[in-house]
This record gives sequence, C-alpha cells and structure tokens, in this order.
Amino acid sequence: MDLIADLHTHTIASQHAYSTLLENVSKAAKARLSVLGITDHAPGMPNTTNNAYFFNVKVWPRELFGIHILRGAEVNIMDKTGAIDLSDEVLERLDYVIASFHVGIFPSSTDEELTNAVIAAMANPKVCVIGHPDDSRFPLDYNKLAKAAKLHNKALELNESSLSDRTNRQGCEENIIQLLEACKRESTWIMVNSDSHIALDIGFFSRALYMLEKCNFPSSLVVNSSASRLSSFFSQSISLNLDFKGLKYTE
Repeated sequence: MDLIADLHTHTIASQHAYSTLLENVSKAAKARLSVLGITDHAPGMPNTTNNAYFFNVKVWPRELFGIHILRGAEVNIMDKTGAIDLSDEVLERLDYVIASFHVGIFPSSTDEELTNAVIAAMANPKVCVIGHPDDSRFPLDYNKLAKAAKLHNKALELNESSLSDRTNRQGCEENIIQLLEACKRESTWIMVNSDSHIALDIGFFSRALYMLEKCNFPSSLVVNSSASRLSSFFSQSISLNLDFKGLKYTE
C-alpha cells in the first residue's frame, strides 16, 4: 500500500522536535509524498508553542518542493468533557487538528471516562483524527470508539512512532491490533502517520504498514492511501475542500 500524505509531524516549534518546516517539507518530497501536514503541539503541553504561533501560520506557503502543505495542530484533550487547548479564534486559522492524550495533562481516569472524553473531542468541527489512541496508560474501549468515529466521520490514527523501540507508550502493538479489528468491523477510517519529531522520520511507515497487512485491513478505509480518499475524508469530516488536481487549496 502506498501512502500519499503524512499528516502528523512536528517542527522545532514544538521545542522537543528537531527539524524546521523547510527540512520537513524537503524530506516529504524525497519520500515522494504529495501532502504534508504540520501539527505542532498546542500550548496546553508545557514548553511548546503559544497562540501567536498558530495565528501566524498564514505565512506558510501552500505548496513547496511539489508538496502541498496543510496547517494543523496536535491539540491536547484536557479533561473529561473533551475540551481542547486551542480557542475557536485560533482554530479558524488552521485546516485541521489532531486531538490526543499526553501524560501529565489529562487527569487520572477510568477507561470509560477516557473513551467518553475522546468521543466528546470528536464533536469539535476542526478535529478530524484522534492521535495515537494506542497507549495502555490511557485505556480506551476500541469498539465504542470505532463506532463513534464512524458516526462522526472522524479517523483514528495508526501511529508509526508508537511501534518504534524508542516509544515511551505502553502496550501499543496489542492495542493497535484491537483498534484495527474494531475499525474493520465498523468500517471506520484509519489515518497512518509518522508522528515525526525529526525530519528523518517523515514518510516512514514500515511498521504501521506491516500492522495493516497483519490485520488484513482494507486500503479502502485508510484515509491517506489515495488522493480521492483523502479529499473525500476531509470534505466529510471537517468540510475542508482540497483540490488535488495540481495540489491547489480552496480557500
């Protein structure tokens, strides 16, 4: 399976990542991607960005080195209501957001409370994907989650970095199998991303692709497996219209 986009990547603006926007786009071109999403961490995570950073993403080019650039953010799910850490005023500047749990931000909770918080976060009109829902430190009901994502036309992420031997996340491979099986039963979208914190990782999906093959997961449910699927997903999920004929963005 070929993937045309990597939509969860970080730059030095996240402060614990190590590459610039230009370095990321250059690597995406070398990896023969068509679309790159830059999703630096939102301010709810200590020592990352601030609101001014996201207000000024308008200066990013829409196309560079033949790569279409999307303006995103990885927001934090902050509490049991599914609140995220960017205001509507900031979200208006962005194309899309990934909503994720991170250690030290979300209060200790049960799997039911965590699952309900994710589902509540999906209701935000800019949230199109739930990031790395594979960490045993944040146990989730994958059947309930897959059903809700299907209902709301959202995607659940298959995160390449979760399968790396460098990850701090726990139980990821086993959890990813459960996640993929639930999504296959419910015909729920999956989005495969690198979650790169250095340009060298952009477009590297080998472990994630192995998991898709292992679970016999259909390419028709992988958001970024074709331009038509990616365009259709964004249109249905968050009303973002992308024209992949020449990689032009509809403002």
